[in-house]
Amino acid sequence: METRKRNWLPGFIAIVLLIGVPVWYFTSSAESKVDSPWDNMPRRPAHVDHTNLFDGFDEFKTGPEVTAACLMCHEEAGQQMLQTAHWKWESEPVKIEGREGLFTTGKKNTVNNFCIGIQGNWASCTACHAGYGWDDADFDFGNPVNIDCLACHDNSGIYRKGSAGNPVDGVDLLAAAQSVAVPTRENCGGCHFRGGGGNAVKHGDLDESLYYPTAEIDVHMGRYNFQCVDCHQTRDHVIGGRSISVSVDNKNQIACRDCHNPKLHDDERINAHTDTVACQTCHVPKIAVKQATKTNWDWSTAGDDFEEEDVHHYLKIKGSFIYQKNLQPEYRWYNGLGERYLLGDKVNAGGSTLINEPKGDIRDPNARIWPFKIHRAKQPYDTEFEHLLQPVTSGKGGFWKEFDWDAAFRLGEEVTGLPYSGNYDFAATEMFWPSTHMVATKEKALQCQACHGESGRMDWAALGYDGDPIKQGSQTRGRTSEYAGAGND
Repeated sequence: METRKRNWLPGFIAIVLLIGVPVWYFTSSAESKVDSPWDNMPRRPAHVDHTNLFDGFDEFKTGPEVTAACLMCHEEAGQQMLQTAHWKWESEPVKIEGREGLFTTGKKNTVNNFCIGIQGNWASCTACHAGYGWDDADFDFGNPVNIDCLACHDNSGIYRKGSAGNPVDGVDLLAAAQSVAVPTRENCGGCHFRGGGGNAVKHGDLDESLYYPTAEIDVHMGRYNFQCVDCHQTRDHVIGGRSISVSVDNKNQIACRDCHNPKLHDDERINAHTDTVACQTCHVPKIAVKQATKTNWDWSTAGDDFEEEDVHHYLKIKGSFIYQKNLQPEYRWYNGLGERYLLGDKVNAGGSTLINEPKGDIRDPNARIWPFKIHRAKQPYDTEFEHLLQPVTSGKGGFWKEFDWDAAFRLGEEVTGLPYSGNYDFAATEMFWPSTHMVATKEKALQCQACHGESGRMDWAALGYDGDPIKQGSQTRGRTSEYAGAGND
């Protein structure tokens, strides 16, 4: 009997090692998990109270008067600001793959599938511009006095911008100037939470619930009281961050790994995902957590007097909408770069026209699976020239006053130079918004079954897999000459 026990003991030890070693390897704590995100947080100097720095001023009558006073002390700030994308609303000239020459892209000259475009609609759209008086194509971008310092630095809570970016009537500009300090979520959110014509319209992960959020809405802002500029760190007035809603490059980009070690998890099986899966995919499981976001916009129904108006369903000036709350993102490969529909490009006759398709696929070693809000719309296009049209919607003769699409397109032709044949219809379009805010607490992050379960949220076939990679195995993602040098981590 003793001999029989000794015979099976080596086999038992071998089985224990065969099972135990891999488990120990994948779940062991490695030094790569050391994570010190606070080391990367900005260290700001003590704030200078401006209350008594305007003693020589009884009042300010205009915004530019405030800016002129600011520039008396901050002499370099004006020239710094004039070089930024927040001021110019367009990029530096860039090369776009598949096109000849260089192009600038930005709000100033591209279309979207929300309010479509600002050309001819300046006074209404530029209420969110960091300047004063941009109401036509001749706005002076070289004059620093046109900069609106208060848009980013007012801490009084009373400052409001109106038509062409000018302060609304009745604002106490002296009190606003005396309150200036480091930008808060209220400063950034005044425009970025309300892009597209109202709260929660565009991004899905940015809305007014982030003014005073709980940790369940966003762990960084809610639990740790982060301000936007803690992550979007700024140097010489250049604010860190890029979005493919307007940009085609990823220069000056920010990422979770700016502060966090990507291999910080206790389980090495999770760490192995970070070369393929963006942090946001697991840590932003839902967007529009508290306030519904717009997911569909149908311009073809605008102008109907018989439809009951409701800001979340139908407005005569804009058409029909669908809003959704607690929205599950959709997933695409993304390497930090994007395609861009430019004025005059042909629409996709066989399906939806993609305004800003993210670049990357399963073969791209720089791409990761990212969460997106995809906004789908029906917007006007020229049926003969087969390109999207940019109407004049606001102001004299605009669609919002006359409800005449033909007249609105003819005004748009005068402004943009884009030809209009006189024949139009409405085309399906899609626009992609990376989901990177509304970071959940770690307890609410996605677990394995959320993607790999029977009813998981990933469309593996659309992502280029033969099936769930946990069952089918994953394809090798190696660098190829096609992708060499593309994108950044």
